Amino acid sequence: MTTKSIIRFRAYNHNQDKEAIRQIWREIGWLTKEKREEDALDLFLTAGHTTVAEVNGKPECLVVSMPGTIRYLKQELPFSALAGVMTSRIARKRGLASRLAAYVVAHEAAQGTLVCGLGMFEEGYYNQLGFGTGGYEHWYSFDPAQLKVNLIPRMPDRLTTDDWEMVHVSRLARHRGHGACNLTAPQNTLLEMFCGGNGFGLGYHDGPHGELTHHIWCWAKDLEYGPYNISWMSYNTREQFIELLAVIKSLGDQIRLVKIREPQGIQLQDLLHQPFKNRQVTKDSKYENQLHAAAYWQIRICHLTECLKQTQLKGKELRFNLVLADPIEQFLDKDTPWNGITGNYVITLGEESQAKPGKDKDLPTLQASVDAFSRLWLGVRPAIGLAFTDDIIGPPGLLRRLDQLISLPDPKPDWDF
Repeated sequence: MTTKSIIRFRAYNHNQDKEAIRQIWREIGWLTKEKREEDALDLFLTAGHTTVAEVNGKPECLVVSMPGTIRYLKQELPFSALAGVMTSRIARKRGLASRLAAYVVAHEAAQGTLVCGLGMFEEGYYNQLGFGTGGYEHWYSFDPAQLKVNLIPRMPDRLTTDDWEMVHVSRLARHRGHGACNLTAPQNTLLEMFCGGNGFGLGYHDGPHGELTHHIWCWAKDLEYGPYNISWMSYNTREQFIELLAVIKSLGDQIRLVKIREPQGIQLQDLLHQPFKNRQVTKDSKYENQLHAAAYWQIRICHLTECLKQTQLKGKELRFNLVLADPIEQFLDKDTPWNGITGNYVITLGEESQAKPGKDKDLPTLQASVDAFSRLWLGVRPAIGLAFTDDIIGPPGLLRRLDQLISLPDPKPDWDF
């Protein structure tokens, strides 16, 4: 890219851009030349809001944002996931992806999105856009035969990629806790069902009109012995959860290992027979039993006042000044309809919370970046811990009060983006 390059941000045009975008996806290793994968990608690109950075007349970078919701305790907030940020080989290290991503966040915020999220490729890059790292996701790999589930499950129904629409409806209706996200465009589920190869599902149509009520979706490179990767579990009740575990256990006659994300509020080790022994026995093998933790998703508040209107916390009311810094503004033009949330606010937290512009000289002051404050608000980490490792500064007494008041369940999106 030379100094003469003409760069333009614009909406994706499917007929005009699809071949250029397919080329980018192949360059980054996310797409083969299989026709069904290309068809799924086409659906994905047109399901949400896809924006491209055109360089000298050809798309070289794109950002796909998917509409959805995020649960904050009992409230559903408008959410947008940056489900794909991709740059071609020739346009790397030019600042193009960060500028385009900032442009898309600003567009989504201007349209009413309260919270944005994304999956990061590395710690720190998206912090420059105000995104803060979420909590650890636990991925458990174990021999399914070791599950301590005595139920003999009913024979499940087979699910294939042809069932993607009913699978998506089932995912949207699943049990969800604090921090759980729904991506509402069904094409997002279709693309996920293609990921990994050899994908299949098992589930039950127990709804009053034959709806899919609970299911799992798996993929594997080795179908004969595994490992099987369980991309997601969808259920609403304890009975449905146990039945799905029983289905997984039934695979243990042949499959030596399954890998599954630990559901919110569940400690899978409770359900495994001799987990420490099996880790030792299988160490360094293809079928090694292990627990892996990684924090790979990030979120940011886009509208502070609206998010706090939806925040209801139990405990004595707390008021303080907030000096908030939002780094995304450096990537946006001054006349952008939304330009970040940098500013001075008077914050009230409690049964009724609010954020008002201004400053009260009689109140203690908290200084924070938007990424750090977003982590605090969602309950990813406590205020004192964030003061140790992130961009939060405040009097010790205020930090202690914040930790007492913002006592939330561990947030789990339960939907990769």
